[in-house]
Amino acid sequence: MNDTKKIFPIKLLVFFSFSLLLFSCAKTTEQKSNISALPYYEEATFTPHWLSADDSALNEFHKISPFQLTNQDGEKITGETFAGKIYITDFFFTICPGICPKMTKNMGVLQAAFLEDDEVLLLSHSVTPEMDSVAVLKKYAEEKGVISKKWHLATGTQKDIYKLGRQDYFVEEDLGLEKEADEFLHTENFVLIDQNKYIRGIYNGLNSASVSQLIKDVKTLQMEK
Repeated sequence: MNDTKKIFPIKLLVFFSFSLLLFSCAKTTEQKSNISALPYYEEATFTPHWLSADDSALNEFHKISPFQLTNQDGEKITGETFAGKIYITDFFFTICPGICPKMTKNMGVLQAAFLEDDEVLLLSHSVTPEMDSVAVLKKYAEEKGVISKKWHLATGTQKDIYKLGRQDYFVEEDLGLEKEADEFLHTENFVLIDQNKYIRGIYNGLNSASVSQLIKDVKTLQMEK
């Protein structure tokens, strides 16, 4: 056997060994990205707390407080509307020329992903409720393809909505912003709430990869016992 014939099997062996290594690394990365549980969050730093569903610490853990708002159909919606449901929430206003159109588009992606799933709802709060009346929200819903009962566009008092945004969902403070109660609330964050009103994730509503992760995390929540 000449040198060329000796070298070829060695190169072939190296090639297959390298391919096997790459496949193994890819499998490891894939396994790590598919987590089997989500953490809980209870304050604005969004420090994760890894707790089991029956952990006694949850008895005193932060939950979304009771609320009463009105949706685009003129219906009252409360915390009970979302009882036992997973829901994703955000904050917007109908004449927003900046981030809101992209956020609404991505909420539409979520609506499509869970359209046939009655366990998952969407809730968008208007941060300019004095302008976003029921009629305005209804027109906006029709323009954006919002499906009633699946996706609620909410109006109410500014005090109630801003309190929910800052003290319940922590949508701004996680970015290091500290504002007075009546200062304008503006955020691109989507927040994931579980069936028991606990916060389980926060996501950039402008980022398609983040929205894709949110869809995966909803499915993870659905598998929790």
